[in-house]
Amino acid sequence: MRLLKKMIHKDINEIKGNIFERKAARAIILDENKILLMYTKRYDDYSFPGGGVDPGEDLTDGLKRELNEETGAKDIEIIKEFGIFDEYRPTHYEGYDLMHMTSYFYVCKIAKELGKPKLEDYEISNGMTTVWIDIDEAINHNTKLIKTQDSKMGLSVERETFMLNLIKNELIDK
Repeated sequence: MRLLKKMIHKDINEIKGNIFERKAARAIILDENKILLMYTKRYDDYSFPGGGVDPGEDLTDGLKRELNEETGAKDIEIIKEFGIFDEYRPTHYEGYDLMHMTSYFYVCKIAKELGKPKLEDYEISNGMTTVWIDIDEAINHNTKLIKTQDSKMGLSVERETFMLNLIKNELIDK
């Protein structure tokens, strides 16, 4: 899978110490100019559905599981690999100095009708909801959030906004 971007968070001076490794699989689901995203009230941002792949779990199996849990998506079909976003960022995991997050993005198709999501407690308390949104609206919203550097801004918004722009350029405006 192609490397889309390697990002080192601005608060990291060097990559050393005890590094927590995390793999995630994320879905790109388009319907013309609209894209299926997760809106998180706590961070006031839009992000891709998907998430952490369990140890030993196949990436595509993890993606289907996460996509179903977060959005209620049914009849999930992985169309193609899109690419990898590789990042180093601070972590809250005890005993670790930083996190190495490798996000694998896949273009997917799903049934038009979504089922009931099975969100985790922290996702519910963060106010996560599934939304179909115009990609330009999501890009503009996240870009504004990054520019204001709101204190509630999460660490993933820069990755998500980079990916939204890349998807717009490569899959929508081609």
